[in-house]
Amino acid sequence: MINHLITQKNWQTQLSEAITSVDELLSILKLETLRTEVYVPKHFALRVPRAFVAKMKVGDREDPLLKQVLPDQQEQIKVTGYVADPLAENDQNPIKGLLHKYQSRVLLTITGACAIHCRYCFRQHFDYSANMPTADAKAHIIDYITAHPEINEVILSGGDPLNVTNRRLFAWLDTLEAIPQLTTIRLHTRLPLVIPARLDAPLLDRLAQSRCQIVMVIHCNHANEIDTLTAEYLQRARAAGITLLNQAVLLKGINDSVVIQTQLSQHLFAAGVLPYYLHVLDKVAGAAHFDSDEHSAVRLYWSLLAALPGYLVPKLVRELPNKPFKVPVNIYHDV
Repeated sequence: MINHLITQKNWQTQLSEAITSVDELLSILKLETLRTEVYVPKHFALRVPRAFVAKMKVGDREDPLLKQVLPDQQEQIKVTGYVADPLAENDQNPIKGLLHKYQSRVLLTITGACAIHCRYCFRQHFDYSANMPTADAKAHIIDYITAHPEINEVILSGGDPLNVTNRRLFAWLDTLEAIPQLTTIRLHTRLPLVIPARLDAPLLDRLAQSRCQIVMVIHCNHANEIDTLTAEYLQRARAAGITLLNQAVLLKGINDSVVIQTQLSQHLFAAGVLPYYLHVLDKVAGAAHFDSDEHSAVRLYWSLLAALPGYLVPKLVRELPNKPFKVPVNIYHDV
């Protein structure tokens, strides 16, 4: 009943009512005893929508969704090699808000806001105030893309691009669709998993009308994130002609098993989403406790090849600074 009452609200209301209090979250889940284990850094506070909390198991301190969002004292531990900007993104911005790292595509950070604060986020230290497009940035962005005819795709990112209003998002779509060389617009988003209602009719109708191919890459790490309602919204997006892909992050103690990864791929496919990437954790400061060693990741990949058809096995990759592509993890270690 609680879940039903939450999901009946529009996505804007759900966004505004996200939980930002550790005490409230632990009270809802009846895990008040965990309070002494929580550390909340000022720069990256707790934030989690109630629809996502409703998917968590009450009383379970090991719930895989809870572990993704609950701040932990381990975030305070400084570990060599884990840094604030693990992908050196601050060096790849030719124009404020535009990241040009890959030859044929650019990434736009149209907002610094997210509906949820995932504790392993590689941009948790990112200076959005210094990297957001200014009011007159669109003209500069158009000029930059036009001057680089090899660019045929734009990725809308952030933050989360679906965190902005339809009006603001549609304005960006109008701008990009007016650039003749662009063939694809991609959105990287967590919103369909944490507030499924974000995939509302006005959004899907507008995306369906785009002259560009629309690709939506969702971020789902565990099958428990895809309940019946979430699957229904994802299927609506697919029916609207949107290509749906998933990228997950390999997280120690959360989804680093064959059973869990197999269930994730199967649940995604049932909802109309194809597994795309399984990322080895970006070495961001404060997230070392989520990291899984590469040898274990490779063994997991080989087990997934045996357990799933090839089209349901995501590419095992890591992203490295100053590399013009996602780097495949060496899957031949165990051959």
